[in-house]
Amino acid sequence: MPMISDPLGGRSLPEWIGKTPDSQPPDRVRDRIFIRAGGICHISGIKIRPGMKWQAEHIKPLSMGGENRESNLAPALTEAHKVKTKEEAAARSKADRIRRKMNGTERRKTSPMPGSKSSKFKRRMNGEVVRRDAE
Repeated sequence: MPMISDPLGGRSLPEWIGKTPDSQPPDRVRDRIFIRAGGICHISGIKIRPGMKWQAEHIKPLSMGGENRESNLAPALTEAHKVKTKEEAAARSKADRIRRKMNGTERRKTSPMPGSKSSKFKRRMNGEVVRRDAE
């Protein structure tokens, strides 16, 4: 198990590794992450003051091969973290679309809305439904 040095005492401690990608680090690990970063937001570079809300953020996102472990976490102000996560979600979504297209697993297009110009059928003013190409 990888060891890290304790920022408070200088002794070696086992590195925290999340059991699942959703595992949240315990408070003792959040303290070590905060101290290791010097209380500076990883994204905005702003000093995190008491009362400011912050989260442990993955330096290398899990979707890009990052791991849920202490060495891959850094403090980030909540608002800055939300913005970064939104940007990453857009990039992840685009990569997923490209991968599905390349693999041939893209979703089929849904049927056109009934009565729209792309529909094969149309409804006449008297309520009768007819094929568009029948005229």
